[in-house]
Amino acid sequence: MATDRPVVVYPPTADGGRRVRIGGRFVGIAYGPLDVVTFVQEAGLQDWDEMDVARASLIEWRGGGPGTWTRAGE
Repeated sequence: MATDRPVVVYPPTADGGRRVRIGGRFVGIAYGPLDVVTFVQEAGLQDWDEMDVARASLIEWRGGGPGTWTRAGE
């Protein structure tokens, strides 16, 4: 399914990392909201912080929102 949101945070893996894609390019693995902040800042949104990441409609959180860093059932 295509998304109109330029940032996608994928579901957590076994180690709690979540792949992050910005604009169709994978930029890294996030292990917490601050990692996502770093990725979006490097992509040009330097003024963003954790609250922006948690509330932004530009980010699609798959497999749980910004508070989910373990797989379901773990």
